[in-house]
Amino acid sequence: MSPEDPCSHEERRAVELLTRVPYGRLATSMRAILTVAPARHVVSDGCVLLRLHGGPGYHQACAGSVVAYGADNFNSGAAVPWSVQFTGTAELIQPTDAQIESFGPTPHHVDGEPFEPVYMRIRPQFVTVHTLDYFEERHHRHAG
Repeated sequence: MSPEDPCSHEERRAVELLTRVPYGRLATSMRAILTVAPARHVVSDGCVLLRLHGGPGYHQACAGSVVAYGADNFNSGAAVPWSVQFTGTAELIQPTDAQIESFGPTPHHVDGEPFEPVYMRIRPQFVTVHTLDYFEERHHRHAG
């Protein structure tokens, strides 16, 4: 999703879906152990910006490393559940005031600790979209 390359249909679809939900999960490895942490996201200039709690130090493991960020609507009751995943290199950032505002209100506590916001940018290199369609008749309507 670099500025030089036009986005594929799947990349545009993934970004559009991501804007429908406010939270997702950041996956990284800390000392060879896979870790998944909740994060708030916004999309800005083709990048995924994340706000997460700095207390556990996940951001330190992510900085400069390849990470995955995923979100879904599985608990929304939508007719077609979906999941998106962005994989790319994470970098710690100091967002602009406008970007901070776009994240919305911050939680007061995370796991009983005062929330310490840290911000990261992921420049997606790989994007995956999965949809779960439970309606067989949709596929037959378009046949033939």
